[in-house]
Amino acid sequence: MIAAIPSPSFNTIGPFSIYGLCIALGVIAAVSLSQRRWTEVGGGEDDISAIAIWAVPAGVVGARIYHVITDWHRFEDESFWQIFNVRAGGLGIPGGMFLGVVAGMIVARARGISFPSVLDAIVPALPLAQAIGRWGNWFNQEVYGRPTDLPWGLEIDAAHRTGIPTEYQNMAENPTFHPTFLYESLWNLGLVGVIIWIDGKKIVPRGRLISVYMFGYGIARLWLETVRIDAATELAGVRVNIWMSIALIVGAGIVWFWPKKGDTSDDAVESDVLVE
Repeated sequence: MIAAIPSPSFNTIGPFSIYGLCIALGVIAAVSLSQRRWTEVGGGEDDISAIAIWAVPAGVVGARIYHVITDWHRFEDESFWQIFNVRAGGLGIPGGMFLGVVAGMIVARARGISFPSVLDAIVPALPLAQAIGRWGNWFNQEVYGRPTDLPWGLEIDAAHRTGIPTEYQNMAENPTFHPTFLYESLWNLGLVGVIIWIDGKKIVPRGRLISVYMFGYGIARLWLETVRIDAATELAGVRVNIWMSIALIVGAGIVWFWPKKGDTSDDAVESDVLVE
């Protein structure tokens, strides 16, 4: 192997897991971007922080619930309390997105804010948070794909090859694997730019920018799930997250074409977007 991406030999800094720190950095970046975008259209300076206080914890809970449900086999021989051990990794993005959005909608309505408008401000922050958070998987040596000879192949210690097909666990040579965490991180960064560009063109009706994210992430995740080799729960012989990806793509179409009441014009007037 001429070149390869090494995996870190540590995943903590003092008492803190680097996985958790990456999640935290992703949240900070997402809140910052959302705040800037929201105030640019005339939103209140403390609206995003008020939403984040509830949406972020709800998102973490939803992400953990999704992971436990879809990867229940990982906990069969573990203590019940391992279900709550987020430090070791294990957050399912679809669950986090769902509960986070629900919590955000409740807070927005309670504050008299137009949820479709604030959601448009937040949407590009979602893939930004994911792009940063995925680097926690690098430190945990998880979320990787099939062996590859490509120069950006990822080195994985033998101790972290459990749960993958047997033929990959004890290979005679030290193989390198597709860094699917990196693929997803780079794709999400590109998706941030695409969403912001599309929003700037004012070609998407208010409240439907989320469909661009759902479609973009669904397409990427659909491909990545065909590359990953970690153990996964299957439904009808297909990885659950492949079904989830298909659901996201279909859901994006439903959101895009769903008839909306009231103002669905491409250009939202500031005085209209702030209050429902």
